Amino acid sequence: MKDEGVVFEERRIRVLVVDDHDLYRRGLIALLDGDGQFEVVAQAGDAAEAQRHAAEFRPDVILLDHHLPGVRGAEAVAGLLEHAPDARILMLTVSEEEEDMAQALRQGACGYLLKTLDSDLLILALQRVAQGAAVVSDEMTGKLVSAYQSLSRQAPTPVIGAAAFEPDAPLTVSPREREILAQIAKGASNKEIARALGIAETTVKIHVQHILRKLGLNSRVQVAIFASQRGF
Repeated sequence: MKDEGVVFEERRIRVLVVDDHDLYRRGLIALLDGDGQFEVVAQAGDAAEAQRHAAEFRPDVILLDHHLPGVRGAEAVAGLLEHAPDARILMLTVSEEEEDMAQALRQGACGYLLKTLDSDLLILALQRVAQGAAVVSDEMTGKLVSAYQSLSRQAPTPVIGAAAFEPDAPLTVSPREREILAQIAKGASNKEIARALGIAETTVKIHVQHILRKLGLNSRVQVAIFASQRGF
């Protein structure tokens, strides 16, 4: 029976923000504080401070810059996970270098975003990471495939949470969806795919949603890996 007047408040996502640029860090905190889904439990400007806060507050998500004083953010990932093993680490950086992304994934990061990302997309990415998904900026998808292939040669299992794909399993996607898979494998964004195929960007988004559902995947990252493995 429903109790009248009883309000159940949904638990907010606890976030630790790590960035050595004070002004940018404050902007991130203001953005997250303005959204009722998040609680910024702590902030840090270097790796050592971040580890202390990670151990004390045990955040759900650690939003981590790649360039920190004395250490690259990717090099700090393993240490942060030692102090907060249940945390999900999301890199937020200006670096578009494939090796930087590869190192972050190798150390245990579950996402890699560029600081040019729109604020609403950052909010969405944080939600998805907290729910267990892997996220990567559209601009880095093509480089992700290359990095993933490199990592796969070094490690026996994937490091980004991608589903295990059966190489001989039949595909159920349409010819148009195959074209979009090929574009995603190249690292194209939705806007670039729309331009290449002469269709609306909203149509591309719908096709991508259909692809995710048909293939049983939960992120564009996994779609890119799948497409690459299938030779698109």
